[in-house]
Amino acid sequence: MIGIDLFSGAGGMSLGARMAGIDVQLVVEADKYAADTYLHNHEPKHGIFVDDIRKFIPFNLKNSGKEGLVVFGGPPCQGFSTSNQRTRTSKNDNNWLFKEFVRVVKAYKPDWFVFENVRGILETERGIFVDQIIREFHKIGYTTNYDLLHATDFGIPQNRARFFIVGSLHGELYEFPKSMHKTPVTVTDAIDDLPALSNGASECYLPYSSPPKSEYAKILRGNLSGCHNHILTRNSELIIERYKHIPQGGNWENIPDNLMKNYTDKSRCHTGIYRRLHADKPSVVIGNFRKNMLIHPTQHRGLSVREAARLQSFPDNFVFKGSIGFQQQQVGNAVPPLLAKAVFKKLLESK
Repeated sequence: MIGIDLFSGAGGMSLGARMAGIDVQLVVEADKYAADTYLHNHEPKHGIFVDDIRKFIPFNLKNSGKEGLVVFGGPPCQGFSTSNQRTRTSKNDNNWLFKEFVRVVKAYKPDWFVFENVRGILETERGIFVDQIIREFHKIGYTTNYDLLHATDFGIPQNRARFFIVGSLHGELYEFPKSMHKTPVTVTDAIDDLPALSNGASECYLPYSSPPKSEYAKILRGNLSGCHNHILTRNSELIIERYKHIPQGGNWENIPDNLMKNYTDKSRCHTGIYRRLHADKPSVVIGNFRKNMLIHPTQHRGLSVREAARLQSFPDNFVFKGSIGFQQQQVGNAVPPLLAKAVFKKLLESK
């Protein structure tokens, strides 16, 4: 089956599609740094359109006609995120970019489409967007099914839920994959074999400091002897001092008031700020992990880009490009590849 990836980001969904056996040949992504990362890790036959999707004009892929076609992707989700209450309205233009996804599907008439987004899309404006998206697909002949999938059910060490709509042009009702893992993969399973770091560590490539300590780490390492992107944002001494007061699973509430004087009202902090990950549980959502100050379970520092990528299920041979800020954004915005793989594998099993 041939794939077209819209709003690709760094390529997490494409990676999952390829792992399932789909040949992703055409990509659309507006951010040039994410596009650089995509092209460093993938080689789509028809390249990548790096611009606003509203400028993209569908063209003939010149396939033999024997291959099936699937269009997939996740329109920008920040406007639907529960952490962005001000933009969770129908007045936010970015919340309507799903219409561009529908436009491309209408142009290509693929056998299948896979639409992905955050769980917040179900709650925004009392579900108006989900209802309208499904109606739009029904108008152009697609049978749809939708579900909310949890990353921990598919061997990913992160409590992350993603919303999927899958549609068939041929009247099939897609059956979503079921949970594959009864025992969750933990933060320790994911990152414990990576080298210890000091504040602001900036050496992009580091050899591994120990053998893999879990099956999960073994799989993501493959046959490599080291990894890229194991780098950190440098924090001030005040922030490092705050970290020292936070136990595993704790957050800003554990920080003494005398260290939070620059906050006008400490009680108004978001619960996700200054959260230290629990070593023996899956991670909280890896979103904007630098801004949220997610803390390593045992070291007094934030997460490295590679640690966050591990918690997202990116293998270590996947290299992120751009400055550290762009790398962090690419990791946080991505669809966990192992979750995408499960969705596409189930699709390929359909008749």
